Parts: sequence; C-alpha cells; structure tokens
Amino acid sequence: MSGVQESFAEVFGYPPEGVWAAPGRINLIGEHTDYNDGFALPFALDRVLSVAAARRTDGTLRLRSRQEPRGAEIPVTDLEPGALSGWAAYPAGSAWALTRAGHHVGGMDLLVDSAVPTGAGLSSSAAMTCASALAMVHLYGIGSDRSDIARTAQRAESEFVGMPCGTLDQTAAMLATGGHALFMDTRSARTEHVPFDPPAHGLALLAIDTRAPHRLVDGEYAQRRSCCERAARTLGVPALRDVDPHAAGTLDALPDERTRRRVRHVVTENERVLETVRLLNAGQPREVGPLLTASHASLRDDYEVSAPEVDTAVDAALEAGALGARITGAGFGGCAIALVEAHRAQSCTAAVRDAFRGAGFTPPVAFEAVPSAGARWVSTVP
Repeated sequence: MSGVQESFAEVFGYPPEGVWAAPGRINLIGEHTDYNDGFALPFALDRVLSVAAARRTDGTLRLRSRQEPRGAEIPVTDLEPGALSGWAAYPAGSAWALTRAGHHVGGMDLLVDSAVPTGAGLSSSAAMTCASALAMVHLYGIGSDRSDIARTAQRAESEFVGMPCGTLDQTAAMLATGGHALFMDTRSARTEHVPFDPPAHGLALLAIDTRAPHRLVDGEYAQRRSCCERAARTLGVPALRDVDPHAAGTLDALPDERTRRRVRHVVTENERVLETVRLLNAGQPREVGPLLTASHASLRDDYEVSAPEVDTAVDAALEAGALGARITGAGFGGCAIALVEAHRAQSCTAAVRDAFRGAGFTPPVAFEAVPSAGARWVSTVP
C-alpha cells in the first residue's frame, strides 16, 4: 500500500492519516435475486481498491485517483444527487449518505488506487463506496458497524449516483472472510459464512473478464427490477422470493411471456443458491458445477442479461472440461466464471482465448479467483 501513500503525498503535499481497502467481489451464484428479497452467495476477491485519506478543516472534499485523470473538489455541504458525475460521485456519495444518516463528515482529501477491473462486473463501484465510507467512519469517529457501512455504501450508489442496486455487493465487500462464500438472505439481512476453498479440493475458480463493456446505468438493470416489482404486485406477494416454484399455474397469472421468463429465473435461481449452500456445507464443491451452468442458461434465456462474448467464454470453458460455468454479476457484459479441476485451469483458459480469437473478440483476461477477506483498515500512517 506504500504506492497509494506516496501518491497521496505527491498529490496533496502531505502524508495521509491512513489507508483503507475494500475488495471486488464475485457472485458464485444468485444473480438478480437481491432486489427480490432472495438469496445470493458472493465472495470477496483478493483484488482490492485502496483509499488514502486525511481530514481537512475547511469542509471541502477533494477527490483524486491514480487511474482517472480528472478529480473533483466540492464542499461537503453542497453534496446532493447529481452534484458530481463519473468515478468521483461514488466516494462523494459515501460522504453524502453518512451525513444524511445524521453523522458528521467534515472535509477530506482522498486518493483512490484500484486493482479491481472496472466494467467487468466485479463491483469496483461497491469497493469504492465501501473503502471511502470506511475511511470516513474511522477518521470522523462514527459509530457504525460493518453492516451499517454496507448500507451506507449501497445508499451512496443507489440514491446519490443513481444506480438502483441491491445490497449484495456492498455486504460482500464488508463482511466476507477468506476461504468462504457469504450466504445472504437479503430479506432478513442474515448472513452465513459457507466453506468455499477451491484449491483445498484440487479445484480452481477461473474468472474470465470478457472485456465486453459492462454498462448498467443505461436503464437495462432498472427495467428488469421494475418488471420484477410489477410481477410481485400482480401475484399478490411482497417480493418474488415468496413465489412458490411448485405451485401449478403461478406463472400463468402473469400478463406476458417476457414477465413469466423473468420471474422463472428469479424463482429457480433462489433454489439453485440454496442447493449450492447445501453442497458446500457438505464438502461437495464439485457437485456445484451443474448448478452454475443452469444459472447461466437461465440468465441468458429467461433474464436476457448475457452477451455474445460471455456466452462464448462459458461454452468454450465447458467444452474444455469445466465442471460448470456462468456469467457473474448483473450482466450485459463483464465476467464469466468457470469451476475447473486445478490441472485443467491452463488448458481451459487457452480454450477460451482460442474461441475469442476465432470469433474476432478482444482477447479476454483470465485469473484465478480466490475467496478472500473483506474491507479493512490497512494502516495508520505515522
């Protein structure tokens, strides 16, 4: 983390008070279930976004990034939705959400340094809001626990930035532990650490960044969310989590085939999450593979959030012997994951690259995703 400390001193002319970090995340299974009061199973990556920060006495928030050329400067009292755009809206949104919750956040200099790929569906945005909020909580002595910080970060993204996201990404970033996935019941906010350590079982989970643009603020995500809300009202349930998947004729009550497909995905995805948790708790991670593949088919065909690059990656991985593969994240591009025997990781990666070359796609970037720790206070700078 010394790089971000040194960069902070170069940019602002004095050393930071500390460094905080939050990870990207991968959702093993449970996509588009969080805003339907359902179940999800994310884990934190070992790739993190770091912020170096220090308090100011003039009430001004100054934001800079090692990856982005343009920064921002704004008084905390002037923060409101729409006041900033681009990457700087995310840390600014964390300050806004904390003040809206009644906490005092004064001025701050903050420098971002990210190793989480942007646009890949790995929740770089949640990492930014969580790391920023964690820095602000510590520097200003705010009595918030990790769940509170996750809710603050979610509010920053949803209300300040304008991305109507659920709580999955922020909760995973704040609560995850190494060697485990985080089972989330998004209705009750109950979480459970579920053993997930692929290398211990001779496995590898490949993350394949397809380099297909991952855009959600353009309305596609919001359209699906509103469709689910309308469907729940039509079915007379609080949320799609309450739909009985085995009740005859349930989907027939919906007004059109597209809505029926959206609901079918959410209902069956919840069942897949629960079965995955059962298998992992039983020490059977290999048996999870077919559930991943079924999830991809549902997201591709019923929820329609995949992309040609992602489908190519999934198909190539399966043909190369992967136990299971699927799109991960909200979709419309981004990453695929593939559960493989460890000794097949290289050949599976090569097969995906060959398939991309044959299709004329931009070469993908693949890496092994290792379940890791959540957000943390990295250091206090003397």
